[in-house]
Amino acid sequence: MVKMRLRRMGAKKAPFYRVVIADGRSPRDGRFIEEIGYYNPLTTPVEIKIDADKAKAWLANGAQPTETVKALLKKSGIVD
Repeated sequence: MVKMRLRRMGAKKAPFYRVVIADGRSPRDGRFIEEIGYYNPLTTPVEIKIDADKAKAWLANGAQPTETVKALLKKSGIVD
């Protein structure tokens, strides 16, 4: 199953996340198929940048977003 999820980057206690498309069996920070955006929770306001066209294409092809990614997609106006 293909999942749309966050990949943790950044230093200890300073997280930075990339939104990636990955096989559900691969580890959280392991192999991924494509990177479609990023999420930085430390800035004020929170910085979310996701390629809407790629996200919609992957959702149409059956990629399952995690709950966190689904919330980010709603905040950025990609999904209703």
